[in-house]
Formats: sequence, structure tokens, C-alpha cells
Amino acid sequence: MKYKRIFLIVIDSFGIGAAPDAARFGDEGADTLGHIDLHMPEFRIPNMNRLGLLDLHPITHVAADPAPIGTRLILHEASNGKDTMTGHWEMMGILTTKPFITFTDTGFPPELIAELEKRTGHKVIGNKSASGTAILDELAEEEIATGHMIVYTSADSVLQICGNEETFDLAELYRCCEIAREITMKDEWKVGRVIARPYLGRKKGEFVRTANRHDYAVKPTGRTVLNALADAGFDVLSIGKINDIFVGEGITWAERSTSSVHGMEQTIGLQDRDFTGLAFTNLVDFDALWGHRRNPVGYGEELERFDEKLGIFLSKMKDDDLLMITADHGNDPTFRGTDHTREVVPLLLYSPSMESAVRLPDQSSFGTLGATVAENFSVRMPEGCIGESILSALS
Repeated sequence: MKYKRIFLIVIDSFGIGAAPDAARFGDEGADTLGHIDLHMPEFRIPNMNRLGLLDLHPITHVAADPAPIGTRLILHEASNGKDTMTGHWEMMGILTTKPFITFTDTGFPPELIAELEKRTGHKVIGNKSASGTAILDELAEEEIATGHMIVYTSADSVLQICGNEETFDLAELYRCCEIAREITMKDEWKVGRVIARPYLGRKKGEFVRTANRHDYAVKPTGRTVLNALADAGFDVLSIGKINDIFVGEGITWAERSTSSVHGMEQTIGLQDRDFTGLAFTNLVDFDALWGHRRNPVGYGEELERFDEKLGIFLSKMKDDDLLMITADHGNDPTFRGTDHTREVVPLLLYSPSMESAVRLPDQSSFGTLGATVAENFSVRMPEGCIGESILSALS
């Protein structure tokens, strides 16, 4: 065991340039990091630069650190998709060949909506692809007045249900989402996630979504490195929506986050905990608040806040800790539409015990992460898992 604790932090949607097959997804020319940089008046990310990010992707505002302390490389996604679950599952060994179904252009079928209305007792309003904030301004007053239920989707494979915490009730919202999850397990309706979207406020312009979001995902299609770690007696700690993405499979402890800053604070808190295994963090605000809402400056400022917390994290690392920073897909906030973008992602690795830091060749799948973790803890990869370890290159 080379490292006692591995901290894997996913900056949700932080792509660093169009993937070679981006044109197949309609994403040729996407570049989340590069286009954010062009919109920032200045860009303060010194700690990510120290780890070697700008060696992987130069930007205009800041010169790349000439001697990065981190080993760094670029990961290509092997799976057929560009969504949260596909990306995270691949990190832990699962290759997804059939993308999750979406209802972006048409809304959900009448038969699905009719069954949802019958079983929940609520009339459905909305049923279209929309921004989460725009749908509230359009329909939340009606929902509050009538008890109807806002259902909508996006460019992702999701069915989302809104509920006012004061008038609809959080428990009722979760009940309706559980019913929706059951209904959408049919092959022809199988979305990747059903998401509860609670909010507060009483009139247009004042609605705000709360931190009581809950994701109801389909289970991974096979055993992952997380299962192997947990079965071998190692700790698998989840921060943010990791537990939801894997539906608890292979997770030994989980904690939700209220924001990406909070997620980093929780991860920093884990540094004071004695554990042996993997701490797996997802920081969702980059995607949900800034990427999908096409706000490059907001995204850049969120990266700056992350970088500040990263500095604290680095200062507290122990010699037998390993840090891995990566992303699950892109979401270029300057690109057309509001969908994720098919991009390559960075992998930055650092430990105080590293004697040298180098740039490694690109890897052909996100499964590099899980394979490296598995080798470190001498755990056999589950059958069918993909990925090649780079543990031997970390010296």
C-alpha cells in the first residue's frame, strides 16, 4: 500500500478542450477552461497551476508554472455519453456503451405522465425541457396555488420534480420522486436520474432552490472498484452527490453538501479523520449553477473559490496521502444550448511524498482512476471493469 488515504475530487463539468470525437456529439470547438479564461477580467488559480493544470491547458491570463509539483495527464472518456453518471461510473471501471435516454425535444410521453399523475395524486404541469430557475418563475405560483406538480427535464437524462418546501412539503416531494423513479425503470422511459428540486419563495423573482435536492439514480450496471474496496474492508467515504450517483453501492459513509465550497470544507475536514481507503468528492455547483446557466464568469469565480480551499487542503496533507483532481465531462458555459460538452478532462495528482512530478501520456479512459486506486490497495478490479493503473509512475 503506497498511500493510506486517497482523496479523489471531481470538479463537476471541468473540461479542458474538445475530445477527439466531440463532433459526433455536436461539441466540436467546446473548451470549458479556455472559454472561461477569455471571459475573466483576471483569473486567480495559483494552486491548480502549481499542480500542473496549465501545463495541460495553457490560458491567456496566467503563465504555466515552470516546475509543477503535481504529476498530470489528460483523460479521454471511453463511454458513449457525456453525463454525470456515465463519467463517474467510468472512473470506477464501468464502460457505458448505450447512452441514457433523454426527452429534451418532446417532454415525457403522455402515458408516463398519466401514470405519474395517477400514482402521486398530483396533476403535472410543465413537462418540457427548461432551466430550473426559469421553470420556477413560470409555474411555481401555479403549483403553490393548486397543489399541481412541476415536472421538467433538460439536455441530460433526467426527470426533475419541483416542490415548495412550505406548501408542497419535502416528504411529499420525495415520495413523488420515488414513484417517478419506479415508473422510469421501464426500458422505454429509463432516465439516468430522477431529481427532487425543492425550493422556497412565494412569488416570481423570489424563488430559490434549497440544498435539500435528492437524486434517485439507477444502480450501476455492474460492480465497481468501490464495491471491491468496501468488500476488502477499506473505507469508502462520499462527499456531495457521489452516494446518489452510485446508489450507495460500495459506499461505507456519506455526507451531503450544500455547495461546492461546503464540499471542499467537508473534504478538508476528512483530513483530520483516521481512515484507510478512498474519500470521493463531487463538487456540483460548477455544473449546476454556472455551466448549465451559461455563466462563464460565475464558473471562473467558483474555480477561484475552489483554488483557495485547495491551498488549505494541500497544506494539511500527510506523506501517505494522495490527491487526485479530475472531472466527469465538460460544460462549456459559452457553448450553444445548455447541454454538457464532450471534452477531455485533467487529472492532477499530488502527494507530499512525491520525489518528482512529470507529465504522463494521455489515458484512453476515466477508468485510470479506479484502476490506480485498486492497485494501491491491492484490490482486484471487478470482472469487466476498464482502466489501466498509473500507480508505478507516481514516484
